[in-house]
Amino acid sequence: MYGDITAAGAVLLGVSRDSLSSHEKFSAKHELPFLLLSDADSAVCQLYGVLKEKNMYGKKVIGIERSTFIINEQGKITHVFRKVKVAGHAQSVLDALK
Repeated sequence: MYGDITAAGAVLLGVSRDSLSSHEKFSAKHELPFLLLSDADSAVCQLYGVLKEKNMYGKKVIGIERSTFIINEQGKITHVFRKVKVAGHAQSVLDALK
């Protein structure tokens, strides 16, 4: 739904703590039409409050809670989606943009 989302006037960016080289490989493999940004020092993750304690194989780790933020032209966050599940999410974002 990338075309629909950009047609609604949005710019789509992905952010994670992975390295730029990891993002390049992932983007190429999945033919992503948008930029993936690296937040290697977790500064952006901290600002957006997406670092959460999770259980991984019985151990507590700090991981990213998959989230989507819609930010308007003035830089104000207008919509926040937490604990995002892939199924149906793109449509929810598109609906919020309209």
